[in-house]
Amino acid sequence: MAGAAAPKRQDTRKFFENLSGAGKSIAVLTSGGDAQGMNAAVRAVVRMGIYVGAKVYFIHEGYQGMVDGGDNIKEATWESVSSMLQVGGTVIGSARCKEFRTHEGRLKAAHNLVQRNITNLCVIGGDGSLTGANLFREEWSGLLDELLQQGLIDEEAAQRNSALHIVGMVGSIDNDFCGTDMTIGTDSALHRIIEVVDAIMTTAQSHQRTFVLEVMGRHCGYLALVSALACGADWVFIPEMPPEDGWEDSMCQKLSENRADKKRLNIIIVAEGAIDSHNKAITPDYIKDLVVRCLGFDTRVTILGHVQRGGTPSAFDRILASRMGVEAVLALLEASANTPACVVSLVGNQAVRLPLMECVQMTQEVQKAMDEKKFDEAVRLRGRSFENNLSTYRLLSYRKADSELPNSSFNVAVMNVGAPAAGMNAAVRSAVRVGITEGHKMFAVNDGFEGFYKGQIKEIKWGDVGGWTGQGGSLLGTKRTLPGKHLDKIAEQMRIHNINALLVIGGFEAYVGLLELSSARDKYNEFCVPMVMVPATVSNNIPGSDLSIGSDTALNAITDTCDRIKQSASGTKRRVFIIETMGGYCGYLATVGGLAAGADTVYIYEEPFDIRDLQANVEHLTQKMKTSIQRGLVLRNENCNENFTTDFIYQLYTEEGRGVFDCRKNILGHMQQGGAPSPFDRNFGTKVAAKAMQWITRTLKDSYKGGRVFANSEETACLLGMRRRAMVFQPVSQLRDETDFVHRIPKEQWWLKLRPLMKILAKYKTSYDVSDSGQLEHVTRVRPKESNTSSAI
Repeated sequence: MAGAAAPKRQDTRKFFENLSGAGKSIAVLTSGGDAQGMNAAVRAVVRMGIYVGAKVYFIHEGYQGMVDGGDNIKEATWESVSSMLQVGGTVIGSARCKEFRTHEGRLKAAHNLVQRNITNLCVIGGDGSLTGANLFREEWSGLLDELLQQGLIDEEAAQRNSALHIVGMVGSIDNDFCGTDMTIGTDSALHRIIEVVDAIMTTAQSHQRTFVLEVMGRHCGYLALVSALACGADWVFIPEMPPEDGWEDSMCQKLSENRADKKRLNIIIVAEGAIDSHNKAITPDYIKDLVVRCLGFDTRVTILGHVQRGGTPSAFDRILASRMGVEAVLALLEASANTPACVVSLVGNQAVRLPLMECVQMTQEVQKAMDEKKFDEAVRLRGRSFENNLSTYRLLSYRKADSELPNSSFNVAVMNVGAPAAGMNAAVRSAVRVGITEGHKMFAVNDGFEGFYKGQIKEIKWGDVGGWTGQGGSLLGTKRTLPGKHLDKIAEQMRIHNINALLVIGGFEAYVGLLELSSARDKYNEFCVPMVMVPATVSNNIPGSDLSIGSDTALNAITDTCDRIKQSASGTKRRVFIIETMGGYCGYLATVGGLAAGADTVYIYEEPFDIRDLQANVEHLTQKMKTSIQRGLVLRNENCNENFTTDFIYQLYTEEGRGVFDCRKNILGHMQQGGAPSPFDRNFGTKVAAKAMQWITRTLKDSYKGGRVFANSEETACLLGMRRRAMVFQPVSQLRDETDFVHRIPKEQWWLKLRPLMKILAKYKTSYDVSDSGQLEHVTRVRPKESNTSSAI
């Protein structure tokens, strides 16, 4: 693996080399309903466990396997988790187990674990599975005493296994567990739903049909809500937001208004647990009959069912599960006898550890609030991610009559700049509709800054952006032209159209362009208006944001291709693939794509490498070919090194591997920029653009003085980005110092911390900094009021 520079601040950082797993045994099991990504979590636990010197066991068939013992509890090897990453469901099996709910069942399970000296348990499942694990832990010493009295174990075994440590990971497509923004499997389930909705939309459009879709989620409306946001559904029914009495008339009115607006189809999404305000179930058939009776529309019902649980896991779920699996092993190694059972969670973009029972109690409180019809309280308890999705949906879903809109008399322009990225159109749609709701007149600029100075600017209305969320590329048109040479003409166009604020959605050129416009404010009064940028680029190379719109779709394209390429080698043994990814000088796509696809080596610009590293990597693959895993995957970022080109690396591997393995190369190219946007990118684009428009409205009000808008302070030209746990508005002038302009990348990049994790999972010895790993925190019920500058996504 490319050799990293010596770690900085060695004295303040804590490396896990002092966290040894020698003499410890860890068991991993999957329980309850299956979810895509569980296998990635199992693989990460096994490989990280073996890496730190622990013995790792599979427990097949969940708690049932733990109770039955025997062959159900098997030691895992490095090779036994190969090829699991891309498989849906759970390879080690899952089962509902009544016996584990009895004391006798748990006594049998304890006996089976003690026989193998297993005192560290990693449970991947829903809240029921995790609650069971916690009860098991609380009873552990009592169970050992019973086993001792019955003569089934001796005193020494009881002493050696005196404490049971438990770490949970939530695997559930419903995303119904409090304390984490995303559970393993949710993103993949959304992929299945959106694939179906996209397919249904084409047939519905052909026949002018209404489709009613039922999606999973039991008591939680997350899947229904996010898929409604991601496909621009006309109406959504979720248990957390029962419609008010008389909803039938309101819905039919909205559907017929949409048809009158030349919209040829209607999509209604129903969560399987949807209810009305009297706790009566709302079923797809009831809605269908209602639409046919009241409107006479041709209406069809589709129940997605178990399709949502199946299929290959998305890139997001593989990365989430891999990060959580490694974090779970660290948590087990650090656990003492008094550490409570914890669950590894994701908040924003950060791994955290939370006490398991606090999360379970809060999850149960949601149901209690819903039973008591305190729906606002239930939404609040679901967490910030759910709340934000709901408020964005409410903002975008209903078109008010012109008479109901506030009249702000402000003109706001929206534009795309840079290379196209999937999700840009969802962001434009969201911005336009939120802007109109806030009373602004919205203008679309075609072809970026080039179109701006040429005057390609026209008003854009609510109906003009219908159906945009699922479209890839940039419907407005986008160019890489910077504004610097055309400031006179751009200022003139801003004057002609009386533009009072600017929203720029794009990549590195958008960021540089905003810097140029804000720097020219002293010369041009026209640029003294609120300006905000939303990062949208597959490269994910914008300072001030951990993530950008489009990179998730690109990662899925890379992961899908790598899966297919690896599969093509299953018939021909001993083959190594060299794959080149996009990203300019930024190694994000290569590194994170490598983590999701299970790459052996990833070459990036940020981590310099030389011929010795290349030689070591070839030798590493030669060793691998002697095992049962006889294929290799090498990713190379396009600009990682001007001399060690993809061709050079391919030829070197071909020569050095002669007689051991053969090589193939593949340059992924522009397929990474194309395709329909992933659910994550649609949702992220929608929410971020809505937040940016709300900031524009606030800033316009604050900067309107003496009959005109005047904004020239640095915080009125900013970038909205995700930083760790929150969405933050940052002045672009302050981000200047954080930028390497020559290579078009931020000077510090959070994802470089994932590099060691990727290397460990590929069996390389490396240093892993754990100073930033999840510390045990508490679930917060009451949150401080959000300031204007930051809020969670």
